[in-house]
Amino acid sequence: MVYQFKFEKILSIKENEKDKALGEYNEAVKRFEEVGRKLYQFLKQKEDYEEIHKQKLQSGLSIQEIRYFQQFITNLERTISHYQQLVAQARQQMQLKQMKLAELNIEVKKYEKMQEKYFQTFLQTLQAEENKLMDEISIQQFVSRGN
Repeated sequence: MVYQFKFEKILSIKENEKDKALGEYNEAVKRFEEVGRKLYQFLKQKEDYEEIHKQKLQSGLSIQEIRYFQQFITNLERTISHYQQLVAQARQQMQLKQMKLAELNIEVKKYEKMQEKYFQTFLQTLQAEENKLMDEISIQQFVSRGN
């Protein structure tokens, strides 16, 4: 008697789906990290530039340089705002992929548990058949000795 799990193909499909979802989740995490890193760089650039501007203001600046600074900061703030939205979107995508991965992981675990239970039942059936065969052999030996 050979053991064959009747849901083997379904389990295989679910494992493939889980692996695909894991890849998508890892990509979402990578995207989130990239966008977050760029946002950090722009925030750091703004902070550094404001510090330099503050130092230059103490030593004196022309009106043209002040206007240039204001325009640059305005553009930088727009960029920062845009990247904040991208970070929020990337975080949301990452969380959705994580939830999908968790659901698929639960499904795979269910099928694995089912497979384990079916295998235990198979082993019990096999043991019962073996015991029955041993009983028959014992009875035949007893009968043949008795004659």
